[in-house]
Amino acid sequence: MQWENENELENYLEQDSFGRTLAKGWHVRLSIIREWGKFSGFKIPNDKDQLESSNSPVVAVTIARMKPLAVPRFIHWGRPVEKLVRDHPGTTLSLASVKFPNTVSTFSIWKSEKEMTDMVHGHSKVENPKRHSNAMKERERKDFHFQFTTLRFKPLAEFGKWKGQSNFVQNN
Repeated sequence: MQWENENELENYLEQDSFGRTLAKGWHVRLSIIREWGKFSGFKIPNDKDQLESSNSPVVAVTIARMKPLAVPRFIHWGRPVEKLVRDHPGTTLSLASVKFPNTVSTFSIWKSEKEMTDMVHGHSKVENPKRHSNAMKERERKDFHFQFTTLRFKPLAEFGKWKGQSNFVQNN
């Protein structure tokens, strides 16, 4: 979900019935620092925030609509990447979702931007570290998607608990 400003969000969480339900759960407030690709329906601000350093925590969100005939190929290349991110020591939370038949999204919180970019480029000290970079090469060879964006955010604040846990955003 996206709001124009903090006051709009607070009003929604206090006054809307679904907003009051959301307010009881976990959420993190974000400020965009980088956009790659495009996805219809998002209003991405032209003015981007900045991290204090590459050791600052970062949140990554991807959303894609796949070409229907590319779904099996995407699963073949994407599943190893999902496991890489899920099991990576640099993530504190990583989630993936699918909206049948062809929309996928990921959400991950990283201890640092450096750990995230090292993973993206295959430089992590994990088993089979090039899974992400290999999948990106395959995507460049023959795109899986007709819409795709990766968004990188600076986490501003975290509220509530996710499955009984909190403090996923670790400020170094």
